[in-house]
Amino acid sequence: MSDGLFLPNSPTLMNAGRPGGMLSACFVSGIEDSVEGIFEAVKLTALVQKAGGGTGFALDTLRPTGDHVASSGGTTSGPISFWRVFSETTGAIQQGAHRRGAGMAMLSITHPDVLRFLSAKQDTNDLVNFNISVKIPDELMEALRSRPDSPHVVVNPRTGERYLLPRSLDVRRYTLRDLLPAGAANQPCYSVGDVWKLLVTNAHATGEPGVCFIDRVNRDNPTPALGPIQATNPCGEQPLLSGEACCLGSIDISKVVLKDPPEIDWAALGETVRWSVRFLDNVIDASSYPAPQIRQATLGNRKIGLGMMGFADALVLMGVRYDSDGAAGVARKLSQFIQEAAHQASQELADQRGSFPNWAASVWGTQHHRPMRNASCTTIASHGQPQHPRPMQCGHRTHLCPRVPPSCP
Repeated sequence: MSDGLFLPNSPTLMNAGRPGGMLSACFVSGIEDSVEGIFEAVKLTALVQKAGGGTGFALDTLRPTGDHVASSGGTTSGPISFWRVFSETTGAIQQGAHRRGAGMAMLSITHPDVLRFLSAKQDTNDLVNFNISVKIPDELMEALRSRPDSPHVVVNPRTGERYLLPRSLDVRRYTLRDLLPAGAANQPCYSVGDVWKLLVTNAHATGEPGVCFIDRVNRDNPTPALGPIQATNPCGEQPLLSGEACCLGSIDISKVVLKDPPEIDWAALGETVRWSVRFLDNVIDASSYPAPQIRQATLGNRKIGLGMMGFADALVLMGVRYDSDGAAGVARKLSQFIQEAAHQASQELADQRGSFPNWAASVWGTQHHRPMRNASCTTIASHGQPQHPRPMQCGHRTHLCPRVPPSCP
């Protein structure tokens, strides 16, 4: 760390040594479809945000706007309205937090409120504390390829009833009562292609929403016996089960480039990976957690997310164009090396400290039969790399030197 080869996520840097220091950045919170469940999730969000973490949510469990509420005899205001509560909570907490918090709201493309969700951030001043992503299953993508004009079917998560979306809907104000039962359409309805075009149009205009291919995510779920992954952390790089937290860290690839010849020092990179995995595993035990259920879920799987930064700088030092096939080859080789080295380091820790508690029912236990300290080891986190504020007279081919003198060649 003192040489800049590796850095953990910001909460570790800022909160280590503080009383009750929470050292993880990434959280996912489940939301129970009840007022009590929703506001319990709001409370957990406030505690996470206060300590400098970010939280992702799957809104799929919440019944659609206008659906029946048995306890009151009324109807629900829907997931978008409760999403606003989470966003306002994040905004209110930020003043007293060590670090600006963020959220991720995710909704399946088959949820009845999907049109409201797609349009929710057309006003760029609204819901500013959240990123949003639409969860898209493989079945939808296959329909988009083979039959884009077929009606888009949505499903009430409470009842399983299927509906169609009339084209006459006010996309920001409709309720469940405005939808048509599937198979009984007597007017033009949104097709699969129509909904996709609306998604693309909004993403082009505002950058929101993103997409999450949720079936692809779950094919790599290391603990499927514990349930499906339903959401990611706020920047989308870390899929987690409900209640899980994950500590991220990055290796600066530009710091392991040899000068002559200009190539990756694989031995140095492997050693850095080994120490980084050990560090992140230690963070899990050193961290405080805002709620018992988060601690239990996190320690049960011990997920870490080791990735890389400084890739563009490394390419400069190696004389490789960023937009070339050579750069893609370097990326593939680096990613494979880091993942394999991280798994090896995690296996060595498992031999010393034991595998993560949920190992026996995980893919590591049932398929690979390989001891593993951490259910997941790698991810590519979003980050910024500080650089000099002015050009350096060092002969570099970039206008900003990524190295600190005197290490700069």
